[in-house]
Amino acid sequence: MKKITLFTLGLLAIANAAISQLVTGENIAVTSTNSGKVRGYINNSVYTYKGIPYAEANRFESPRPPKPWDGVRSSMVYGPVAPLLDPITSVQDEGEFIFHHDFGYTSEDCMRLNIWTKGIDNSKKRPVMFWIHGGGFTAGSSQELPSYDGENLAKNGDVVVVSINHRLNILGFLDLSAYGEKYKHSANASILDIKAALEWVRDNIANFGGDPNNVTIFGQSGGGAKVNTLMAMPSAKGLFHKAINESGSFRSNMLEKATTRLITAEVLKALNLQAGQADSLQHIPFAQLSEAGKKALKVVADKMKADGKPAPGFGLSWGPSIDGEDLPYQLFSKEAFELSKNIPLLIGTTKNEFAPFANGALNNASLEKIKEVIKTQRGDKAEAYLAAVKKAYPNDTKPIDLLDVDVMFRPGAVSQANEKSALNAAPVYMYLFTWQSPVMDGKYKAIHCMEIPFVFNNIQRCNEMTGGNKDAYVLADKVSNAFINFAKTGNPNHKGLPNWPAYTTASTATMHLDNTCEVKPQMDKELFDLVK
Repeated sequence: MKKITLFTLGLLAIANAAISQLVTGENIAVTSTNSGKVRGYINNSVYTYKGIPYAEANRFESPRPPKPWDGVRSSMVYGPVAPLLDPITSVQDEGEFIFHHDFGYTSEDCMRLNIWTKGIDNSKKRPVMFWIHGGGFTAGSSQELPSYDGENLAKNGDVVVVSINHRLNILGFLDLSAYGEKYKHSANASILDIKAALEWVRDNIANFGGDPNNVTIFGQSGGGAKVNTLMAMPSAKGLFHKAINESGSFRSNMLEKATTRLITAEVLKALNLQAGQADSLQHIPFAQLSEAGKKALKVVADKMKADGKPAPGFGLSWGPSIDGEDLPYQLFSKEAFELSKNIPLLIGTTKNEFAPFANGALNNASLEKIKEVIKTQRGDKAEAYLAAVKKAYPNDTKPIDLLDVDVMFRPGAVSQANEKSALNAAPVYMYLFTWQSPVMDGKYKAIHCMEIPFVFNNIQRCNEMTGGNKDAYVLADKVSNAFINFAKTGNPNHKGLPNWPAYTTASTATMHLDNTCEVKPQMDKELFDLVK
């Protein structure tokens, strides 16, 4: 009986050792910022801070430093997120199971950041990884997905992870520049918020053990598009030193000022306001403002269509625009590439992106049915399309695999890699995340966002998306360490991967991230030529 008791105690000791170690208290994890002291907590040896204000602003006005506070500000839970154009009232059950969103609570006073670090001794200079969430330019937050949690990345890589909330949608992009000096920068207020957060990092991150001279901005989807936007922003130069774009290379041009001002005029019209009453927009309820914005976007989109002007790739929506000052260049222009030519870039996409959602009803369809769908979509290019897909992915076997190939996100990434690498300045590294999730009988494959749990090494937090099997943990170590090494040195290579050469237009070297990682040249050029 005694032996059994001792054995049981031994098991309990092992189990307790695996349980996360949480340390909290009035004097735990206290450090300083320019606005006052903050207190976080320590979990698994990682100092964690959430909801720290980095700026504040009146509606449609430029961000300014937050008001100082007395004493120690408790910073242990996520702060408010930007209001959504449409409140979440229902979700799609199976899809929500995969993503497992945390939508948080909303406030227009949403300029908050979160920090994970292994220590707050400012003598240690850890690389800083500055995460920018997805959701286009209209939705999302720093807590929206469980994969965004920075604890494991900070712990395993000895880096400082920062994530932010900022103004979105009509609050971040309504161009009121024609209605007063205080609105001069309103067309890109959202991007100025991100810049303000980077300035906060520059001025404060040493107190969290970070190196302000080694900052990597990284983001996925809309967050990747924000990375590109910052790279084209002259006043953001010097605030970051490396960049990672995950599924966010959108090639459609930003709107010009004539269009953004037209949208604003239609917003005023929808609210029965005259030009001299523009200041009223700072005070009307957000729901009313949002509805007026939707009407204005539709009116202007219809006008653009009638005039034969193409709308942006995802349709007319809120987002950054050419304002002549904060953003003077289109993101894929020669001027923008020149501005960021000395910034090393890691760029890539997932193999399937949104395709498994679009084609979900055909998941178990026959080859004949899939070919019929492709014939309807591609017409006389159907056979060439089939040949191009088989060349790009010769080991695929299911009929649905012929449809579930991304042709929306990766072409932009390849184009950006070609343009940037041709400058022969800072290196470019290209990846393609091809690992297939086993969840729901493999239905969701390498869907949009699938690489994020691997980047942050958050497989356990994201079992619903990854399945949580051994292969996922092994690949997460490889992917996460590649991103960490890139943040540290500008080169993603490490001993867990085969040699990863810099991308050039001649080699088109692309690291395929899968159970077996391997470098291949571009295999889908013919496919992209067909779907231009």
